[in-house]
Amino acid sequence: MIRTSVILKNGEIVKDASLSMIKDPYVKWYWVDFSAPTEKEIRILKLYFRFHPLAIEDCLDDFSQRPKLDFYERYIFVLLHTIDHETHAASEVNMFVNSSFIVTFHKGRTKELDRIWSQVEEERDDWSPFKVMHGIADQLVDDYFPLVYAIEDRLNIIEDNTNQDSDSDLMDQLFDIRHEMSKLRRTLIPMRDLLYRIINSGRLNALKEEKLYFNDVYDHLMKLVEMLESYREFSSDIRDNYLSINSDKMNNIMMTLTVITTIFMPLTFIAGLYGMNFVNMPELQSPYGYYIVLGVMGMIAIIMFGLFLKVGWLRVSSKKRNRKRRFLRLK
Repeated sequence: MIRTSVILKNGEIVKDASLSMIKDPYVKWYWVDFSAPTEKEIRILKLYFRFHPLAIEDCLDDFSQRPKLDFYERYIFVLLHTIDHETHAASEVNMFVNSSFIVTFHKGRTKELDRIWSQVEEERDDWSPFKVMHGIADQLVDDYFPLVYAIEDRLNIIEDNTNQDSDSDLMDQLFDIRHEMSKLRRTLIPMRDLLYRIINSGRLNALKEEKLYFNDVYDHLMKLVEMLESYREFSSDIRDNYLSINSDKMNNIMMTLTVITTIFMPLTFIAGLYGMNFVNMPELQSPYGYYIVLGVMGMIAIIMFGLFLKVGWLRVSSKKRNRKRRFLRLK
């Protein structure tokens, strides 16, 4: 689908104007938007606008490219990313911009771009192609904030374990979040570098008035990247602490089993000794031998249990369990 908005020199706006109208001398500037275009509509980029083949190729590539800025003789080409809030998959928003036009190209509907389109139609006197470019970039960047704030909330839930999930479930959730953060970083960091290049490029003289606004978008990207970095460190701390706790649990289980095994070793030896099938064993003829052996075995078990209790082996597990909540508090 192709839609057009033509802004005349007298401030009037013509919606859904024909492409032939954009060449008229009384046109101040125009915006042509290619939204999920057909093959026939894509050919207009080549045959009518005569954009550079490399820029058109960037628009049509199936794989997602890094955000970028390219300079051509009549215009600049800007590639930005929008993010899907459900799948966290990035999709491209391509823009061809100069002082008299902006042509946008995207393979699916982009709500951020639709908002700017509506604003241009309502406030036609306050817009220009580079202001539209800034507005789209600003909307795309602002749309990342809910995703990043949601990551913080999910990390807090994992840290406090308010849902009483098992450690394995918490670790699965944590690794899912870290995977999502990696996807966001692959988009946000190149976009931050792109905005820095726009602000500091000496070749964008037409952007002198708008650079202050682009600087604001750059500040937002810096904040988003810093938030993601802090959340990555936070998630690493949670992961390391849960791994340490699981290791402590395993050590505690092994110690408990070792203590039990150690107590039963002499008892097993005595039981095995008197379980041998020899006829001439003096103790087998004793009328109280069975009770004496049981008493000796019980005394050995009690003595060994008391010894382990005295050296502190049996108190370790309870102390570790009492430290778990304090160990997880990271903030």
